[in-house]
Amino acid sequence: MTPSARSEHFFALVARQPDNELFRFSLAQALLAETRQADAVEHLQFCAQKKPDWMMPRILLAKSLLHLGRRDEARPRLEEALRLAIDQDHEDPEAELRALLAGL
Repeated sequence: MTPSARSEHFFALVARQPDNELFRFSLAQALLAETRQADAVEHLQFCAQKKPDWMMPRILLAKSLLHLGRRDEARPRLEEALRLAIDQDHEDPEAELRALLAGL
């Protein structure tokens, strides 16, 4: 499946089930693979709001916001993700998040 075909596939699934956070997350990942960060943001925000303990959407959202030059919006997402990484004992994401925060 080509990258654009993958995002189109998930756009269709999200259209049928807009409250499905797994479809939204998969769509966001497909959009990120196409370097469409701006389009992925709303889906990552949805996932982060739907599941307060889900670290990955916050990390991807923060990175997308950084890519878009929206540093002030990225910082709280990075901090939220860091708290989750620490709470959930995810050492590699914790180190990456600390480095991203140090660079702000």
